Amino acid sequence: MAGMAGWMRDEVASAGRENLDPGHVARYDAKEDAGAGSEVALLAGLGLTTGSVVVDIGAGTGQFALAVAPQCQRVVAVDVSPVMLDALRARVVAAGVANVEVVQAGFLGYEHRGAPADLVYSRYALHHLPDFWKAVALSRIRRALRPGGVLRLSDVVYDFEPSEAADRIEAWCATGSADADVEGDWTRAELEEHVRDEHSTFTWLLEPMIRRCGFTIERADHSEDGIVAAYLLRADGT
Repeated sequence: MAGMAGWMRDEVASAGRENLDPGHVARYDAKEDAGAGSEVALLAGLGLTTGSVVVDIGAGTGQFALAVAPQCQRVVAVDVSPVMLDALRARVVAAGVANVEVVQAGFLGYEHRGAPADLVYSRYALHHLPDFWKAVALSRIRRALRPGGVLRLSDVVYDFEPSEAADRIEAWCATGSADADVEGDWTRAELEEHVRDEHSTFTWLLEPMIRRCGFTIERADHSEDGIVAAYLLRADGT
């Protein structure tokens, strides 16, 4: 982050405590299944080809990046956490894939080079940014994508009214395990930490922001509990 303007956000410092914790990173794949195979199949129906350029922002341990690599020409796997990147690089080497580039950066620091991206993928990462910076990030993603390219965006996004927040959030936190040492699930403390310390926002704030930044919302899937949203976004222009 050398040379960063004083007003710029330090994305490494705000990556989330857990994402800088080697213990958490070692357990991450057991706790969170990205459903990467299904995601790749979905995107294949939206124009993903063996000639596509894919950027995975917030790539984590590389679940999606490694799943999509055989289906495209180039994958740029981007993450700010040096701990996540160590795990990601090890998995890339173990998989023996030659078309995955690993880059330490975030939404605000990643500079795309080469042919424009056909697809940008981001799962459970945008919530590390407050809303001002979310808009900046979405605008930067739009510039990296070719017109008509796809942004697949999934995150914790609250689809309820502020007056419902206490009941909805308590119900979600109650789904977490009380066992602080649980291996394959999220704990109540981790869910509480997300709500308290991260920057998940409301759908009715995020969705106008998405449109303002140059995307058409082609599909928006909201979980029944109003906690998670998954979007298929098309970059405007021809």
